[in-house]
Amino acid sequence: MGLDPIVMVLIIAVAAIVILSVFFSFFPVMLWVSAIASGVRVGIITLVAMRLRRVVPSRIVNPLIKATKAGLGLNINQLESHFLAGGNVDRVVNALIAAQRANIPLVFERAAAIDLAGRDVLQAVQMSVNPRVIETPTVAAVAKDGIEVKVKARVTVRANIERLVGGAGEETIIARVGEGIVTTVGSANSHKDVLENPDLISRTVLGKGLDAGTAFEILSIDIADVDVGKNIGAHLQTEQAEADKRIAQAKAEERRAMAVAQEQEMKARVVEMRAKVVESESQVPLAMADALKNGKIGVMDYMNLKNIEADTQMRSSIGKPDTASNDPKNEN
Repeated sequence: MGLDPIVMVLIIAVAAIVILSVFFSFFPVMLWVSAIASGVRVGIITLVAMRLRRVVPSRIVNPLIKATKAGLGLNINQLESHFLAGGNVDRVVNALIAAQRANIPLVFERAAAIDLAGRDVLQAVQMSVNPRVIETPTVAAVAKDGIEVKVKARVTVRANIERLVGGAGEETIIARVGEGIVTTVGSANSHKDVLENPDLISRTVLGKGLDAGTAFEILSIDIADVDVGKNIGAHLQTEQAEADKRIAQAKAEERRAMAVAQEQEMKARVVEMRAKVVESESQVPLAMADALKNGKIGVMDYMNLKNIEADTQMRSSIGKPDTASNDPKNEN
């Protein structure tokens, strides 16, 4: 049973579309025609070879057309090798065109190296023409009189094409400017000198050559704002005095603890000596009993001794002041 003619026509049309799609995907005829019309000589076989090397032909041919129109004299091998290395061909060509218009000496090899280094070569060329202003954060520094000075600066920089590969970035510029501000303010005898002549900071910092080894060239350093902060010197002296006071208090507490310990030790020794006295006194009755027993003393001698003790106690009580009669409360 034969197929319907309409179905046959549809199958043939679909097959033709698929074949044409595969053909034009491997043979970019329209791109080849556009290149020939723009004066760029590139063979259709070269475009097919790009496909086989997994290179998108449009990303090579279109930048080559722009470069040819601008008179850069680039060839397709240079652009393809840069693309295979992972570079942005279109950005490099745009940077070369911008550099040519601005009379900036820039060759393809250096532009490709800058692009492969991870920097935006087009932005670098634009920054060479139109310098950029970098605003530093507020930098706090202390003058010799102990007063804190807060400074904010604006640094005008221009990209240095020769040092873009391997040169330091904006963070280094900001750090070096901050270091210069701290050094300049710290060497001032008074914070008033900084407030009266803020351009002293910019002149001193600019004269240090802070752009050495960086990808930028510093054109000017302008002081945007200068404020007076805390009295750091007085604050440090207050903290030092407080620390000295705590040390003195600790030493005094140590001496007091030693005195209390010595007092307790002396009290313990007094109690110990009293115990020895009591122990010695407890031996007296035993000695008296032993003397009476052995006949060393008689009963009359013992009675006379008691009378002497009683007389001694009476004399002692008479000799003591009368605290009750001297008490003002008992006068009434």
